[in-house]
Amino acid sequence: MKSTAQFWYVIKQQDGTCQVVDFATKQAKTPDQWGVFATEQEAIAKKIGLIRAGKCQPQ
Repeated sequence: MKSTAQFWYVIKQQDGTCQVVDFATKQAKTPDQWGVFATEQEAIAKKIGLIRAGKCQPQ
């Protein structure tokens, strides 16, 4: 059996919002990115924290 582990990142977009993406859709390293998270829920929780801290704009 193959392991299909997914890893998640939070990436700040040019418009100031943050997006949760998985490793497969993640592009080259950007200056404003956080992760690696084991689950999408952990990445979403981090995104909420970044919005509350003023590092990302809400969508």
